[in-house]
Amino acid sequence: MPTYHRATWVDAPLDEVWDFHSRVAGLTELTPAVANLEVGTVTGPDGETDPEILEEGARIEMSLRPFDIGPRQSWTSVITEREADLDNGRAYFRDVMEDGPFPEWEHTHRFFENEAGETLVDDRVVYRLPGGPLGTVAEPFGGLGFEPMFYHRHRTTKAHFE
Repeated sequence: MPTYHRATWVDAPLDEVWDFHSRVAGLTELTPAVANLEVGTVTGPDGETDPEILEEGARIEMSLRPFDIGPRQSWTSVITEREADLDNGRAYFRDVMEDGPFPEWEHTHRFFENEAGETLVDDRVVYRLPGGPLGTVAEPFGGLGFEPMFYHRHRTTKAHFE
């Protein structure tokens, strides 16, 4: 399956960058305004609504309407893995689209801190585009469409901390 990847160094300590990315507020700040994101129900792994931290098992129901064109697209994302070893300078979480516009979407967010106290923000998305055979033909080029969104995410993360 095709994979999209983007990594950026942020001049901020891992614990702060990790905390920012672990909250729904981080998701909303990092999503470009043109996506018109609306976060609906957020449920923690224990069934708690609106958890402070998105732990493994958390479910986020949201919708998007890119560029205000067409109907809103629902998207349900589940945090399937989450691990932090902040003492050793690394952390990651993975979310999988359970329901939404892509037949497959798995987004791994990895974070690594260097000796200077900077954090590498590393996003990797494994995906399959919609559209049956036409989507299969377009898949090698699909990641190009993700570039503006992830550029925005990384630039916003840097601006938030730097």
